[in-house]
Amino acid sequence: MTKALLLLALLGLLTQPAARGQSNPARGPIHGTPTTPGIDHMPLADYLGLLRQIAPSAEAGATDYLAAFERRCGRALTTTELRQAMSAGDGDPVLMGLIRASHLGDAAARERLAGQIRCPARGAR
Repeated sequence: MTKALLLLALLGLLTQPAARGQSNPARGPIHGTPTTPGIDHMPLADYLGLLRQIAPSAEAGATDYLAAFERRCGRALTTTELRQAMSAGDGDPVLMGLIRASHLGDAAARERLAGQIRCPARGAR
């Protein structure tokens, strides 16, 4: 339970908007517009890399979620959409389930959860 709370707390910190002028030492400054802080423009690979630093199962669950979403919905999620799925309320239940299943090595649960991805209505993001 403590590990789960710690993971959620770290994910919450990761999904908060980046401060203006923040930089990634490996890639230089993270740029944003006045209305959209830098994390909204972070490349998906960088976001997944941050998840990997928090917990490898967080990255694996997010990767499963991204693949299942693209398969079922016919388009890729943006970094912003993945960040919102991580942070909205308690997080998207399917995404949180995929992270947990990845942590437990439960392939059957990962497959079952991937089939539960919901596609947004056309035009909604």
